[in-house]
Amino acid sequence: MTMTNAQRNRQQLETVLKTNLTNGLTDVQVKQRQSDGRNVLQEEKPPTIFQKIWRHLSDVASLVLLFAVALSTYLAIAANGGWTKTIVIGSILVINVLIGMYQEHSAEKSLAALKKMNVHEVTVVRDGTSQVINAADLVVGDLVLLSGGNQIPADGRLVEATDLRIDEAVLTGESEPVKKTAEPVDQAAEIGDRVNEVFSGTGVTQGTGQMVVTAIGMATEIGSIAGMLNRTKARTTPLQKRLNQLSSRLTAVAVVGGVIITVLGLFFQGDTLTDALMIGVSLAVAAVPETLPIIVTISLSHGVGVMAKQHAIMRRVDAVETIGGVNVIASDKTGTLTQNQMTVTQAWSVFDDQPTRVGNGPLQEQTQTLMKLMGLATNATREKVNDEWVEIGDSTELAIVRWLAADGLTRADFEQEALRVAEDPFNSTKKTMATLHQLPDGRALLIVKGAIDHLPITQSASEQAKTKQIHDQFAHDALRVLAVGYKYFDAIPEKPIEDLQHDLVFAGLIGMIDPPRETAIAAVAQAAEAGIRTVMITGDHLETAKAIAKQIGILRSGDQVVTGAALRQLSDQELAAQIENISVYARVSPEDKIRIVKAWQQQGATVAMTGDGVNDAPALKAADVGVAMGITGTEVSKNASDMILTDDNFETIVAAVATGRAVYQNILKAVEFLIGVNFAQIFLMIFAVGIGWGAPLIAEQLLLINVLADGIPGFYLSREPAEPLNMKRPPISRKTSIFADGLGQRVVVRTTTFILLTIGVYGIGRFVLAHNDPAIGMTMLFFTLALGSMIDIYPIKQRSPLSWRGIRSNVALNAGVILAASVVVSTAVFPWLGKAFQLTALSPINWLVILIAIFIPSCVLELNKRVKLMRFKQPVLLDEE
Repeated sequence: MTMTNAQRNRQQLETVLKTNLTNGLTDVQVKQRQSDGRNVLQEEKPPTIFQKIWRHLSDVASLVLLFAVALSTYLAIAANGGWTKTIVIGSILVINVLIGMYQEHSAEKSLAALKKMNVHEVTVVRDGTSQVINAADLVVGDLVLLSGGNQIPADGRLVEATDLRIDEAVLTGESEPVKKTAEPVDQAAEIGDRVNEVFSGTGVTQGTGQMVVTAIGMATEIGSIAGMLNRTKARTTPLQKRLNQLSSRLTAVAVVGGVIITVLGLFFQGDTLTDALMIGVSLAVAAVPETLPIIVTISLSHGVGVMAKQHAIMRRVDAVETIGGVNVIASDKTGTLTQNQMTVTQAWSVFDDQPTRVGNGPLQEQTQTLMKLMGLATNATREKVNDEWVEIGDSTELAIVRWLAADGLTRADFEQEALRVAEDPFNSTKKTMATLHQLPDGRALLIVKGAIDHLPITQSASEQAKTKQIHDQFAHDALRVLAVGYKYFDAIPEKPIEDLQHDLVFAGLIGMIDPPRETAIAAVAQAAEAGIRTVMITGDHLETAKAIAKQIGILRSGDQVVTGAALRQLSDQELAAQIENISVYARVSPEDKIRIVKAWQQQGATVAMTGDGVNDAPALKAADVGVAMGITGTEVSKNASDMILTDDNFETIVAAVATGRAVYQNILKAVEFLIGVNFAQIFLMIFAVGIGWGAPLIAEQLLLINVLADGIPGFYLSREPAEPLNMKRPPISRKTSIFADGLGQRVVVRTTTFILLTIGVYGIGRFVLAHNDPAIGMTMLFFTLALGSMIDIYPIKQRSPLSWRGIRSNVALNAGVILAASVVVSTAVFPWLGKAFQLTALSPINWLVILIAIFIPSCVLELNKRVKLMRFKQPVLLDEE
């Protein structure tokens, strides 16, 4: 007897997998195969606590401070130099490390979440007997029983399938459950096209079946995603790179300056080695803006709080700055740009010339009849439980239920006059569903809905042509099409319902689609205005992706649309060359998504990737900013992300970008505020020692200025509002220097001003107002530098010309300035405190010079700002605007 394809397929499976598809594996076979490993996912080894601490201590600024701590400790022990320097500098280091460790408190949990997706118990057939086992104990060749509500425990081939539908959204991104078959089919490359295979982590939404396990653990499709998560590393943020470069430059200056000062002190000033090293420590303290890392963290943390109120939860604090520099958003379609629920958008009755667009006014009588027929032949339910709508059923039928609900109707309303007495469930082979209803007048109504080419209707040639025209019109708009026919009987027929489905009267068609979010169109337009390109990456079909992308505004004239299969034909170089012309990617795999993200990154782009499924997790991690959906997103996608949207709203990303840009602007203001004075301190120290004046400031004074006088006001720069036109400018490129956009020029002006001012004040105090008294010069220099450098925060805090309203706008900053000024002035009020910092009493004339001098930097900076605005003919944007 000739074997059927199905029988041949079963025999081949039994041979390849060395199993029995009737009785399952034997106990001996199971024990032998358990040595191959368990059905679990492997985690990457997390860093130890010491590795985390070292990571925070290994940046250049921290290394300089570490050296300063070591040197000051040595001097305290060997030369009895006191422990003040060691304690203060060490405290700064400890605070920086603790803040960094706190940021990492919510460590990466992506693989842990993936492991949780593995079901705990499954039903298998072994030795001809059904038994429940731990899913981790599954082996290749096991025969697993599947039913509605089950989660697939491993990858496998189906050997039986009855009305089986699998939700594969976590792997493919498709919202519609996939109809599965046990029949042999041609091998497909895409997961969504492998209709006789099932995959670990997906779920059974309908029907029953049996599968034979073909892969477990890391060998599964979800295991390959876990492997990619292990291999995928997050890139250093643009801010981290820029601050590291800045620290390197400051360190280079400090090293060169330290060598110069040491040489001058030892060979030209006659200082001892201890004194020369002490001056070197002072220079190291002067070179490093100790509070900058803390101010950056505070600014980012403030951004986290603002974004949380905007429904964006940041999992990595430094991603706040990165999101502000994003210039490409690679967005998943389902659940991100769309509503993730099928919706009836068009309906056509055979009595209508053209389709009716659903939602545009009341329905015609014939369209209402079409709605009634569709509603009666539907099993989905929609009920309100605890003030929330609970929907159960197939996504296509739920679309019909929502269509009814929009008109205040339910299936129960229709069944009051058309009671269902029989049903022929949907079958993937016949692709139709039928229901039989008892009418009040004794007649019976048969309704059959399904694919138009499988509907047993009777039509004339002209009617067929019209139906085909409307069907093709719906298909062109990427709508999923559903047809319905009906037939009346004088009484309830005695024949089974399966035998009644012929010669039906055709009623019409409805078209459904997962529609765009209402806010998505405006959000994409806002992103474009801010210089941000949005591209769509989806596992859905090409035509559906094109239609949605056009509606939202992503697919523009001349843009390309590429499928995953076509993408894999391109080399990395070819993809990188074409990447800027491609706006839509359809039917893509997890590997494809990472290639797309990396191709953009190779072009210098800062990429945000949005998604909600397991299949999105590796790309979320590879992107500069991974954005997960908080409502529809899986735990895997959330834990692989940098930002979670609690409202799943694409518009929230744009709001987060605006906040990120404001945070970055405020960090740049902090850099300008701190390093200008630091550079001035370095050159002041080298100049003073070089001409024989000795060190004009000691390390303790420098720390008081850097940490308190500048640090406290600097903390509140994070609360500055965004500059005007914040979202009208293009994103900052990753290659852009931290000194770009005029920052370098402003730092030079400020540094030069403070160098000349401090040298002048020190010289006047020491030689003019006193008879070569270094203490007078040092004290006047200290107060001028401490008070002057905190007052000029006001022309720095806003790029537009300063106004009284602008001064009053940031109450917290004003309080910080008052507090810092009080600390500085207290060293003059309390003699014992002044003595601790080696300060001396001053006469009124000394204070008059200081009072005039402290406002000079602010005047120079404000004048420089206004001259630049006039020179480049930029609009004067006052804060009142």
